[in-house]
Amino acid sequence: MTEDVDLLDDLLRLCAAAGAEPEVHHTLPDRRGGWEQAPLVLVGDDAAARCGGASRRRGVMLVGRDQDSPDVWRRAVEIGAEYVLRLPDAENWLVDQIANAAEGVGRPALTVGVIGGRGGAGASTLACALAVTAARAGHRTMLIDGDPLGGGIDVLLGGERAEGMRWPDFAHSKGRVGGGALEEALPALHGLRVLSWGRDDWVVIPPQAMQAVLAAARRLGGVVVVDLPRRVDESAAEALAQLDLGLVVVPGELRAVAAAKRVASMAGMVLGDLRVVTRGPYASGLDEQWVARAMGLPLAGELPTEPGLLAEQDRGDPPGSDARGPLARFCSAFWDRALAGEGAGGSVVGGAS
Repeated sequence: MTEDVDLLDDLLRLCAAAGAEPEVHHTLPDRRGGWEQAPLVLVGDDAAARCGGASRRRGVMLVGRDQDSPDVWRRAVEIGAEYVLRLPDAENWLVDQIANAAEGVGRPALTVGVIGGRGGAGASTLACALAVTAARAGHRTMLIDGDPLGGGIDVLLGGERAEGMRWPDFAHSKGRVGGGALEEALPALHGLRVLSWGRDDWVVIPPQAMQAVLAAARRLGGVVVVDLPRRVDESAAEALAQLDLGLVVVPGELRAVAAAKRVASMAGMVLGDLRVVTRGPYASGLDEQWVARAMGLPLAGELPTEPGLLAEQDRGDPPGSDARGPLARFCSAFWDRALAGEGAGGSVVGGAS
């Protein structure tokens, strides 16, 4: 809402950058519903005086270029503005707010990371099965491959040739990534969207790109599963920082437990809620409770053995695709606890089942 032509041009440019189409008014809309129902209201400092009588609501921002005058703050209070913004200083922040409003920000996705306590622990298999199971249950699901040395999680889904963007396409992302645009750009496999690595040259994903992609995925809601590398570099640390819960997959062997403790120690410096998923067979004298105690972490459960898993993958069926199999049942029980805990505002995951 403004009659300042230059300010309007700037705001229209910012809306275009955010992928939003604005409704422009010079005064309060005749239909007050427009003021009340719009997800975001930007009031130019030239138009603040014309907002008299407008109902108080959230999401009103007073925007201008010279915002140092005491009168600006008085006008902001009069119209109930939550923020007073000065352009061009606040442009990047404002683009994010416009884009969030356009996408309809609701409850962020429940974001779960899976990391192997040692090489070959089965972290990628569990991450894939969790995503497949969540999608089959009707949840909006995104699977993100955060391990550049893992061989590509799209292979586990049988989608290495599927069309869509991979990590190299996002390597130079520094600003905001639109959640809807991200979802549409990624390969759709087995009812979920997957972001994996390409098959070409090595590409380093900077932490800014990891942050932008994961933030976009979380804004979509539903669930996000991240397959994490065992080595915590800057990008992996950025991924860990955005997780609600981390699962460390630990085989029941003494050397695996020792290795997993080092991995958990590094991951735990960033992620507060880290839990153990054990995997048999166990060495003599060990069981899932012993492994969890040795790790000093809560036990999320014991990963079951699934006969015929390799044969299923050879046929192009991903882990967790057999809804009646033990792996799918384990993942379904995990999501039942995790999503119930999220909804109740309590612990994300209960104890071992």
